[in-house]
Amino acid sequence: MSSEKGSRSGKGHGRRLHGLGEDPELARIVARYAPERLETLPEEGSFCVHIAPRGLMGQLVEELGDSVLAIRGRAVLARGESRPCWAQTSWLHPAWIPVASISDAARKLSAIQRRWSAHLDRESGLNRRATLIEEALPRVKRTPLVFGEEFTPHPMGAYLLWNKELVLASAETTSPFADGEVHFVENREDPPGRAYLKLWESFTIFGVRPAPGALCLELGAAPGSWTWVLGNLGTRVFSIDKAPLAPHIESMPNVNHCLGSGFALTPDLTGRVDWLFSDMICYPERLLSLVRQYIDARAMRHALCTIKFQSDEDHNLIAAFASIEGAKIRHLSCNKHELTWFYTEPEA
Repeated sequence: MSSEKGSRSGKGHGRRLHGLGEDPELARIVARYAPERLETLPEEGSFCVHIAPRGLMGQLVEELGDSVLAIRGRAVLARGESRPCWAQTSWLHPAWIPVASISDAARKLSAIQRRWSAHLDRESGLNRRATLIEEALPRVKRTPLVFGEEFTPHPMGAYLLWNKELVLASAETTSPFADGEVHFVENREDPPGRAYLKLWESFTIFGVRPAPGALCLELGAAPGSWTWVLGNLGTRVFSIDKAPLAPHIESMPNVNHCLGSGFALTPDLTGRVDWLFSDMICYPERLLSLVRQYIDARAMRHALCTIKFQSDEDHNLIAAFASIEGAKIRHLSCNKHELTWFYTEPEA
């Protein structure tokens, strides 16, 4: 990869957030939005619940701004119906459900729909009870996906225990996976790194992938994890990086690798491609300028790029990526301090 410089209020909720370590700034965020600080519970229809990626609570809270109401575990209650980029998944229509027991909770959830997953928060002291509710519900298959096998997404509801007598649940979420996290049976032998999982997950959640024979341009390809995926899909891959690919990737018959900078290739040199890929470590401003060149020249049908952040996020810049017609932005399960940008060329 190339580089460039009882009551309806929460009870017993701890001030440390699982997965965030001892960061004092994040501790202040959690304390500020602790559930017990809510004077009244938000009305149904006035808020959504967004699940923060592990270790990235600060990014989600900053994106949501003044709309944040409370934080429980990695669940952020926020006013309105926004779809934040930094959410792993969002609960679209959360409802408060009073429950008298574990069996009563399971019965009421089952009456709404079949598939549910519990959002657990170890600081709440309610994980055991939430898990028992889940075990009393119809079993949901959670085995890791095998990439390439047919995957049919099914609606996944989500819930958390606000206290022993109150469930917060949403039958509709933005991901068919529990907490929005996708798990695969990994290949630990062939790809030269784990970055290939970004492509597997992207092709799974966006529901489209390059067809055999498609012309793919990959910028900043070394050591070749993405190239390995694309080559095995039967595409024609032209890759470029200042470093070579792993020998067993570069020797693939449908891979043509060139030494150089990904930014040196412009649409007038490449011509029109079916897919443009980039997992380069670069400033987001340069990546935005690059993809706009290809869009303006109508030189690509699809694009999949990683927007990588070296320090603070520029939310205006993220909005600029998101505002491009035909674009979507997601935080993948295997993304770190980065977002994935997917583009499909609009019909002329």
